[in-house]
Amino acid sequence: MTGTLAQFNELTDAEQYFQFFDLPYDVNVVNVNRLHILKQFSNAIKSINQSFPELGEADLLDQYRTALIQAYNLFQTSSGVEQKLFKVFNEKPKNIVTLSQIGGL
Repeated sequence: MTGTLAQFNELTDAEQYFQFFDLPYDVNVVNVNRLHILKQFSNAIKSINQSFPELGEADLLDQYRTALIQAYNLFQTSSGVEQKLFKVFNEKPKNIVTLSQIGGL
């Protein structure tokens, strides 16, 4: 890996992150789970930055690389619905009547 933190901060697409870190990836996995991978990766970056503020650039990028690998691996075997990274997956619908509610009539 020869990229800099400044170059990393310019990246926007999932594929760019994998290319930056020279990581292999399955296009189908990324296409199906793109937002979830990026959200998990973003959460990990925030945690790394808070937990290790003293890290140098090379070590920081190494931690980011590991975080991307972990985010990608998570969604090879899991789904966005299972991980519930986005608010929409944690909200209970307000316009739904459950079968248990109907049975109590």
